[in-house]
Amino acid sequence: MAQARDELTVWIGGAAGDGIASAGESFSKACTRAGYHVFAYNSYQSVIRGGHVCMHVRIGRQKVWTHGDTCNYLIALNQDTFKRYAKKVTPGGAVFYNTDKFKASASDVGPDVQLIGLPVMELVGNQLMQNTALMGAFLGAVGLDPTKMRELIQERFTKKGEAVIKANVDAFDKGIDFANTKAKPAGVRIGASDGKPRLLGSGNAIVGFGAVAAGCQFYAAYPMTPASSILHWLAQYGPKAGMLVKQAEDEIAVINMTVGAAHAGVRAMCGTSGGGFALMTEGIGEAGMTETPIVILEAQRGGPSTGLPTKTEQADLFQVLGASQGDFPKIVLAPCTLPECFTLTIRAFNLADRYQCPVIIMSDLYLAERNETLEGLEIRNIPIDRGPLLTQWNGAAYHRYEDTPTGVSPRAIPGTEGAVHVAATDEHDEDGILISDVFSNPPARVKIMSKRMRKIEHALKELPPPQLEGPADAELTLVGWGSTYSVLREAMDALNREGLSVNLLAPRVLAPFQGEAVGKLLAGTKITLAVEANYTGQLARLIRMETGFAIRHHLHKFDGEPFEPRQVIDHARTILKTKPKEPVIVIAVSDEGLPPDFSPIASPALGAETARQH
Repeated sequence: MAQARDELTVWIGGAAGDGIASAGESFSKACTRAGYHVFAYNSYQSVIRGGHVCMHVRIGRQKVWTHGDTCNYLIALNQDTFKRYAKKVTPGGAVFYNTDKFKASASDVGPDVQLIGLPVMELVGNQLMQNTALMGAFLGAVGLDPTKMRELIQERFTKKGEAVIKANVDAFDKGIDFANTKAKPAGVRIGASDGKPRLLGSGNAIVGFGAVAAGCQFYAAYPMTPASSILHWLAQYGPKAGMLVKQAEDEIAVINMTVGAAHAGVRAMCGTSGGGFALMTEGIGEAGMTETPIVILEAQRGGPSTGLPTKTEQADLFQVLGASQGDFPKIVLAPCTLPECFTLTIRAFNLADRYQCPVIIMSDLYLAERNETLEGLEIRNIPIDRGPLLTQWNGAAYHRYEDTPTGVSPRAIPGTEGAVHVAATDEHDEDGILISDVFSNPPARVKIMSKRMRKIEHALKELPPPQLEGPADAELTLVGWGSTYSVLREAMDALNREGLSVNLLAPRVLAPFQGEAVGKLLAGTKITLAVEANYTGQLARLIRMETGFAIRHHLHKFDGEPFEPRQVIDHARTILKTKPKEPVIVIAVSDEGLPPDFSPIASPALGAETARQH
């Protein structure tokens, strides 16, 4: 009898169009409803059909922070997936495949790994249901309760009618029966869960939910991976909460619509990725000059230019920090977890209103699109702070850009009686009257510029300070931001269990940068290692610019795939044990199992037309 473990990981691979995402999502939901913790990450390409897709689903009895770096079970929907990953399956695991598609032998896998091939046409009579049958075989071999999965199949195909539901449930059950009769029980099994159903969500969905909770009434976007699913989620749920959701013709229209909606008095937000954000920068400057509160979600992907449309990266930091020309207040937040996608989105709206400036939330594909369980969100008593909003004229003279001690002036919604003002993108005085048309007014420029920038001083006092997580006197401090937090957290916990001493620092506020607080924390560290999904170590550079502290060692990754826990754990352990005197910079690369002569043109998975699209 196999010994029960605390977690297991299954990879589901094939070509786009094979139903990989739907199978993986259904399995993930079934596990969360059964009381397990789940982390699912889908590595996919930018083609609609074809290419290589692999969904990693990791389930655990306790919190799992990442998609992991091992494969206990492989569901291979095509030969390409089998060739790439069959040798990666760990002892005690199994490979599930369709014998109608390709053949396999024991020499293709490692020791103590079962090959469980299903004759799909013979079993279910329809190749379109191979993923359902193979998923059934997987659950049967692993010994997981199939009840929740049957429920998910029924939910997924409800709109297609009873005949389709029955066919898919039958295919699933026949897969279970095949594994129970033709295969031996798998060696990697997970122990019983606590039975407590959990929420399952993606970063983008949680950001959308946060926007609804914050009272956002306008969202605009042009579809751009990996921000697109916010638009999809809000298009479905936003109008039910009174939100107008608009897909515009391009990102220039998006940002101008958002600024216009916010100027009219509603809470407004837009979302994009790096390429779309580049088009928005002039509009962001418009919001800065007119002191209009807007929220922007910037979900990073591999660049430059079109780059890696469906892959993750953290290389837009300086683009965002320098968005638009000139100096003006902006706030940049970087959530690290799914709950923070909710809380920081709400905070972004409050900060935007309070300081009348653009607030940018930085995410990336790994945080935006992964599916992960979370214990719950506090949706009662959501704090709403609209700032100094003038809703009724008091009879005194109204100065829209009045010079105040905090730099924040009373904001009137257009149409407020007696609060007439000019809102232009040229520099202006306290009344909004332009000072750069007929003649220049240097004292007025200095006064109004100083007023705007004064907001930063006061925002710094309000923003929560960064904190070290883990042992206060650790030998090694891991430094990262955004989505890398999850792998740093897993690495820290693993290394501390080994008896080593590791903590981590992950700033959530990137502008205005809390240099004094960050510098003080880093000054007390012993050895530092920055872990970033970019080439140049952008957070480390920002820290050095703002504090003078140079992080000594670096681990970078920019191949489009997220960090694997082992990559961070092994490198951190080496740094701790060798204590190198000179700085060490290492580049991590994922092993996608590509053959040495791999070419998109020659690969059977990609046709010539698809290769040209790339």
